[in-house]
Amino acid sequence: MKTNSISLVICFLIGAVLCLQCGGGSSEVQYQKEAVQAPKLDLQLAEKLIALPLKCIQQELPYKGHHVLADSSELVMPILHHPVFYGCFDWHSAVHAHWSLVYLMKQFPNIRAYDQAKKILDEHITKENIQIEIDYFTLNNYTKNFERTYGWAWVMVLTQELKEWSNPDGQRWYETIKPLTDVIAEKYQTYLPNLVYPIRVGEHSNTAFGLSFAYDLAKSDYPSLASLIESRALEFYANDVDCPLSWEPSGYDFLSPCLQELDLMRKVLPVSAFVEWHSRFIPHWQKNERNILTPAIVKNRNDGKLVHLDGLNFSRSWCLYPFARSISSTHLSELADEHLAFSITKITDGDYNGEHWLASFALYAFKMQDGE
Repeated sequence: MKTNSISLVICFLIGAVLCLQCGGGSSEVQYQKEAVQAPKLDLQLAEKLIALPLKCIQQELPYKGHHVLADSSELVMPILHHPVFYGCFDWHSAVHAHWSLVYLMKQFPNIRAYDQAKKILDEHITKENIQIEIDYFTLNNYTKNFERTYGWAWVMVLTQELKEWSNPDGQRWYETIKPLTDVIAEKYQTYLPNLVYPIRVGEHSNTAFGLSFAYDLAKSDYPSLASLIESRALEFYANDVDCPLSWEPSGYDFLSPCLQELDLMRKVLPVSAFVEWHSRFIPHWQKNERNILTPAIVKNRNDGKLVHLDGLNFSRSWCLYPFARSISSTHLSELADEHLAFSITKITDGDYNGEHWLASFALYAFKMQDGE
């Protein structure tokens, strides 16, 4: 009996070792590091990417509503509340889509879908439609903070893109959307003084993202908001040290809490102060440790939450590119390329869960790659 017991123990130990080596299937999600060529946004890729927002920007269903009903009269199709931003599954993704069209039309005026995109923007961005979007924020007591602050931030980016486009149509759309942006800017200024603690998550409510995306337009159009963003950023983040990048990502992240904070502070701090701050915030990079981050793996792109991780790869890139330039780091620029390259070939797979929004994230990464 004793011999049999020893044999059983040995067999158990061998089996345990084999299980550890197999990793319970974990080998399927191990990122295999390899040299990559920096992806570039050329006309051929632009043609593929513009097809994604065009496919969904006027598609009313499926739709994920964020509306809190005050009474049954508000139970209507989304297009009645949002005649501009009703497509692409939800309001903020529709804002993404409008920005994507504008950005690609600016970069590639000879793109085949230019006229189609212009027609849609003309239909959507009208004075009457924008007023209905504005009115929604006063529809009832529950809609006044609709899309705070993620959707707000994308409206700011869309408006900035239009403002910086010398094209007459772009200027006309800018003037038309500006009243909505004015409302959003005012809402930021009402909200931020009351936010006691920053929200440090990898999804929509991340505070650093909402401040960073709003800041660029605020500097030119809303100086009081820009000053408020600067002061709040310092209050929230100035004393942060040793951001735990090794804890990232969480399973549903499409934003990096550490990198979004880094991106914001790069904008609001003077250069010398930023150098001192980031050396405390992520000290690992002072040692040239490129392997601290690897692209996130998506095992099921039919899952609307799991596919967030493709977006994370793009948003990491858009934070890394300008940071790498600011500290003259080749290895961090290559790390940004690695993340962008990993997901750029995977977002036109025909599944609506990713296709309705990922083109905008990829395009914003390319925008930051170009140093804009």
